[in-house]
Amino acid sequence: MHTKTMEGLIGARTNMELLNTPFRVFKEARLKGDTAMMERAMGYMNECEEDAYEYKEVADEGMKKDVEETRKIAEEQREEMIKKRREEREEQQKKLEEERKEKQDQKQTDTVEISEEGKVLLKGSTAPESDAADSMDSETVDLDAAAPAKPKADLEPVFYSSAGTVEQSENAGTKVSASV
Repeated sequence: MHTKTMEGLIGARTNMELLNTPFRVFKEARLKGDTAMMERAMGYMNECEEDAYEYKEVADEGMKKDVEETRKIAEEQREEMIKKRREEREEQQKKLEEERKEKQDQKQTDTVEISEEGKVLLKGSTAPESDAADSMDSETVDLDAAAPAKPKADLEPVFYSSAGTVEQSENAGTKVSASV
């Protein structure tokens, strides 16, 4: 609470209480019929009343200043909260960027290893020997181009286990439906 507000409220209350004394004197003077005493009592009452209204104005000014200070404090708190939120958002963005970089760095690349049987098949293919040897040295091998062409009728369905090994199926003609 602002000091002017406190001063105004206390002053106004005190002057309103002080009005009781001249008012009591006024009533006694009226009962006695003493008009001079009544006029003096009314003068004191007017002074106390004017002082009370002056203190009321001081209290009003103090309350306005209280409101201004409260608004300033509220604005500062809002600015601090906005600043904190911005900092938190920036930290979250930095964390997200770091996680993205880590994910990009951790991306796994698939490697293909050709078994000895595959190398033999590759050498025995219809492609010229020099092309097969060159393709084995390079990192990427086009297996469809290097493999011998088999007619589609000779191809049998192949089933793989969860471990990745080839399993022979007795029911090659059976239809299997899978949903993912």
